[in-house]
Amino acid sequence: MRAFITGVCGQDGWYLSDFLVSRGYEVIGTRRGNEEPAETPPGIQCVYGDVSDAMCIRDLVDKHRPDEIYNLAAITHVGDSFSAMASAFQVNAGGAAACLDAGARVGAKVYQASTSELFGATAPPQNEDSPMQPRSPYACAKLAAYWLTRNYRDRGVFACNGILFNHESPRRGGGFVTQKVARAVAAIKAGKQDHVTLGNLDACRDWGHAADFVRAMWLVMQQDKPGDYVVATGNMRSIRDLCEVAFSHVGLNYRKYVRSSDEFKRPLEVEKLCGDASRIRALGWVPHIGFETMIKEMVDAASEQ
Repeated sequence: MRAFITGVCGQDGWYLSDFLVSRGYEVIGTRRGNEEPAETPPGIQCVYGDVSDAMCIRDLVDKHRPDEIYNLAAITHVGDSFSAMASAFQVNAGGAAACLDAGARVGAKVYQASTSELFGATAPPQNEDSPMQPRSPYACAKLAAYWLTRNYRDRGVFACNGILFNHESPRRGGGFVTQKVARAVAAIKAGKQDHVTLGNLDACRDWGHAADFVRAMWLVMQQDKPGDYVVATGNMRSIRDLCEVAFSHVGLNYRKYVRSSDEFKRPLEVEKLCGDASRIRALGWVPHIGFETMIKEMVDAASEQ
């Protein structure tokens, strides 16, 4: 089997490529820019590819003829999308269109990385049938990609949406709150920093581990029929909980070091996200890595840097 992964050097691309290689796949992955990335996932062929360039993606897919396409490339930071709306749509919606079109041309299955941010103001628990009320340009662009995927599926393409709730790891980017907290804890413990400033400490999310969630990506692509699947742990924790676990792991009280500022709050806040993943659990998927274990792993990794 041959897989084509956009955004292969990101968190999810790294874990997914590692998983697929372990299952005997040949993996071709795209990276941004002509320079070599600092790290490339082992065992794959890494090529330059820009998902916002439809002809680029078409040419790569025509050349490599993959059996499965996983579109993971995106502008992923929700807050940044408020000041870069055009880019968010160009990459997050346009990139999905490029991958779907290229996949349809060669008969490949297509996985679209969707997001719990689609649900926005909808009260939890959220599942595949919950109303979608996006509250950011990022989520609006992802909603367009979600419907494009369903449209291609109605036209006969094996196209799936994985509606993944928050998932983290030591490979998470520094702009995300879990990694921001993990790195701050390491720096404060080492005496290099005296506090960390965050936004809404009462915002709640359903956090899982990226290594668990990429198994779900692969699983939905192995079904007889394509569909849409929520992937989540079903457990909701606040950013206060995140801080408490992270700081207590190194023997510190988070209340002494964590500050909150409106500067880091979104123009439109999403207060609570928690997924009902009954549909994919019925296929046999279960998460193995718990919230506290994951946060401690991130703190330990940050401390070693």
